[in-house]
Amino acid sequence: MEKPAVGIVLDTALSRIDDVLAMALLYGLDGKKEERLVSVSVCRANLKAAIYSDVVGRFYAGAVSGAIGFGGRTLPVGLADSGPLKDDLPFFTQPLTHMMLDGKPAYNSDIKTDLDTAEIVAVVRNALTAQWDGNTIIVVNGPATNIARVLATGNSKDWIQRKVSLLVFAGGRFASGPADENIKADVASARKLFAEWPTPIVVCGAEMDGLVSYPGSSIENDFAWSTAHPVVDAYRAAGKMPYDAPVWAMHAGLYAVRPKENYFKVSDAGTVSVLEDGRTTFTPSANGKHRHLIFDPSQKDRIVKTYTELVSAKPVEKPARLFPPKNQQKPEDVKKPEDPKK
Repeated sequence: MEKPAVGIVLDTALSRIDDVLAMALLYGLDGKKEERLVSVSVCRANLKAAIYSDVVGRFYAGAVSGAIGFGGRTLPVGLADSGPLKDDLPFFTQPLTHMMLDGKPAYNSDIKTDLDTAEIVAVVRNALTAQWDGNTIIVVNGPATNIARVLATGNSKDWIQRKVSLLVFAGGRFASGPADENIKADVASARKLFAEWPTPIVVCGAEMDGLVSYPGSSIENDFAWSTAHPVVDAYRAAGKMPYDAPVWAMHAGLYAVRPKENYFKVSDAGTVSVLEDGRTTFTPSANGKHRHLIFDPSQKDRIVKTYTELVSAKPVEKPARLFPPKNQQKPEDVKKPEDPKK
């Protein structure tokens, strides 16, 4: 059996419009068969955020979901059961009210209550069991809370070591300035993540924010193929049009899937440490498992072109998911993810 494209596990805050754009970017790369988005979770304890994530997944899945492999379903959305980020934000609530001319909702979702979402640790662990060894990348656009919980659950570290080749984290700051909000939201989890995560981590620091923008002109011109688009609706609701949007979260997704395309420079190896106040430091070390992205001004136009092309791409109907061969995964592995060495 041919090894499939890398599986992407996405954990997002949905706190800014670039989180939506990053999700769309990953679905666009999924449609190009460069990766498979195999898990989506929201660390904002907000049901409407989960519903919106489901709407986006359904929009990009088409008639058949590549994630699950049969019609009418998409990825189960993991939803945080606690945390400070509970407020409704226009960019993920207003699209849910979009009605078509016939009076029907523009977008559908099976999520009606919290019971229709999934517990995040279970979502991530189950996603890992279904991936080939070394063929998963985790992308975190938000606080480290959820992934730190995965790390702390049972012997998940064994599963991570076996299945995950890289974690890309949008957070921290490796230039002068205050502590980044993604770290400050849960300092303890961030410290645990960087101290205990067993595979390499690449960090996209807050100093990368604001150096590139997603052009509002793309929203106006590149989506004419669709009469209703949940990303366009979110973009319009997030600010007064026309405006150019931040893309920090997108950087993490792009690097995760295309690390060899040289969109960004990458630091030498080292170790990221999180101080008690949430500030981050980077100590170079030949044996370090951490690196951080560095902006390359010469790539700015190329990055913007890539973002607009991927976000505005039409959904591609995808085939059923491919599971690892029997020598990498047994049926009992899926049933009992707590026992990865069987």
